[in-house]
Amino acid sequence: MRLLRIVPDDTRFDFMRFRRISFPLSALLSILALVAYFNFGLNLGIDFKGGTLIEVQAKSGAVDIAQMRTALEGLHLGEVQLQEFGGGREVLIRIAQQPGGEEAQQAVVAKVRALLGEGLEYRRVEVVGPRVSQELLGYGIIGIVLAIVSILLYLWFRFEWQFALGAMIANVHDLVLTIGFMCVVQIDFDLTSIAALLTILGYSLNDTVVIYDRIREMLRRYKRLPMADLLNISINSTLSRSIITHVTVTLALLALLLFGGRAIHSFTATMMFGVVLVGTYTSVFIAAPMLIYLGVGLGRAEASDAAEHAEAALKRGV
Repeated sequence: MRLLRIVPDDTRFDFMRFRRISFPLSALLSILALVAYFNFGLNLGIDFKGGTLIEVQAKSGAVDIAQMRTALEGLHLGEVQLQEFGGGREVLIRIAQQPGGEEAQQAVVAKVRALLGEGLEYRRVEVVGPRVSQELLGYGIIGIVLAIVSILLYLWFRFEWQFALGAMIANVHDLVLTIGFMCVVQIDFDLTSIAALLTILGYSLNDTVVIYDRIREMLRRYKRLPMADLLNISINSTLSRSIITHVTVTLALLALLLFGGRAIHSFTATMMFGVVLVGTYTSVFIAAPMLIYLGVGLGRAEASDAAEHAEAALKRGV
């Protein structure tokens, strides 16, 4: 039985010739992302702005989530998020923080209770204040920074410092463009967005490590091959695996984006952009060619010549 070949074994596409385009393009996009951040800013969700959280459960039957959302939006309380779980019987309601302090937040709870009636059981009522929301935002930023530093140390230990630096630059590039995208489209930036950013880091790192591992193998095998040609061979040899992985992830994320509902919309939209569009491009056109500018493989020919001379001298001595 013949095996399915997504990419022919003799594929020799020249990826490295695009590095003179990809680097200026990425620099331009990164600048635009920073401009979008400082002009539009992130659309912080309730987790980071504060607000009221109410968990309700239907006493009988399932909750009509669409009807509940329409009714709550009629109260004009600002941002209202509903998350359905528990087989459709339970709903988590998040309402943006209201001006007026604690009394205003309690008034919101009273309005919601009066609107939804007695057909629901109120299992949890919490108020997320500005202090807690700022702490959550701070912890989220710390988590992202620690993830980047951990990636740097891991790759430095597994490969060389040039590989670690190249992967870190690629990961920061992914984060900058993804955050710029979130600023432009004004997706809610909440705890699920932090999870999406960390997932994008992990996915991009996984794809980059696969290519880097093949590059390291080729560096040992071909001592005199120009670095650009060696990178092309490495990327082409992993291209079939990359295409299969990216298509699978894209289909899964597309299903979540179309049918997952509003509760995970910000997560899936961020993942679609960060993993499918940015992460795929970065591993091939940023992380790999970055090794050329960091000087990887420059001393291979000299080291090979020295080894050959030493071996010849040893044989003559024998």
